[in-house]
Amino acid sequence: MIGITLTVEQIRNAPPPVRQWIEKEVTTALGLGLSEAKAAPTPPQEAHMVGCSVEDAEAILAQIQDVLPAVNVFFEFGRPTISYGEPPVMAYRLLDVLYNARLRDVDQVTACLQVIGDALANLKRDPSARFCGFDNEGHCFVPAQTQASIASLWQKIAARQQVLEQSGGKTLSSAA
Repeated sequence: MIGITLTVEQIRNAPPPVRQWIEKEVTTALGLGLSEAKAAPTPPQEAHMVGCSVEDAEAILAQIQDVLPAVNVFFEFGRPTISYGEPPVMAYRLLDVLYNARLRDVDQVTACLQVIGDALANLKRDPSARFCGFDNEGHCFVPAQTQASIASLWQKIAARQQVLEQSGGKTLSSAA
């Protein structure tokens, strides 16, 4: 038997598949692991999740823009990932969202998701509208349309920023 010691920083900087493997090994060693029959996450009920258009994503961003951690979490859902089911939902590991958004714990992620969810419910004028769903294995799911819309919004913002940088920081109206 060979033992390897890794620092927290080494684990944090490891590629996602390595972190997932380490997480699985640790949870299995502690008796918290999933049986092989339950290894694949099951998507949540999509009934209450609402897909967002690019316009919806812009409106949500406008509502949450003063809560920077929520903005960071929001844009995490623009990343490509694995999809499940029909209609497809996109699966995100809460620990990856936590790490990529540079938050301290999952409670902060869920607080940010609550802010985002409240913005969506307010936008849709439907208190039952849900931005995302969860499973009992640490995954968060959003409709594929929402992922694509957030990715498009990110590209739109990045393109706008590039135009501003190329115009020497002038606004488009003052550059004309």
